[in-house]
Amino acid sequence: MSSKKRILFVCTANSCRSQIAEGIANHLYSDTIEARSGGSRPSSVHPLAIQVMAEIGVDISHQRNKSVAEFVDERFDYVISLCGDHSQGTCPVFAGETHTSLNWSLPDPAEANGTHEERLRVFREVRDHIRTRIEAFVREMEREGVVS
Repeated sequence: MSSKKRILFVCTANSCRSQIAEGIANHLYSDTIEARSGGSRPSSVHPLAIQVMAEIGVDISHQRNKSVAEFVDERFDYVISLCGDHSQGTCPVFAGETHTSLNWSLPDPAEANGTHEERLRVFREVRDHIRTRIEAFVREMEREGVVS
């Protein structure tokens, strides 16, 4: 049996996308994945991220925002960027050791405008997209024999 694969999910503020990804990966795949998250400009875990994750039975209220710099001395098998716009130069670059870097470009739900319900809809869409991507990623790792 393969050992757990270490994944670092990164985005700008480490408040929504990467926190959601960390929560989903650890909740669904704790037997094969050890997930962490960080940002280039960490703020705080967004309350709507906590709310939409609770809707699917995943508690991320205990997670804290972190800078990618906290992980520079650690090795990750995968570093997955969730930034939607690299042109602004705010997406973190992981300076530590990694085997593979990937980009899953997603909009930042924290930047969504509108009513509370409209913003919740955006957070749910991003959450569901992240879950789908993680599930597909794990299936691909299983097919390739990277994890079992």
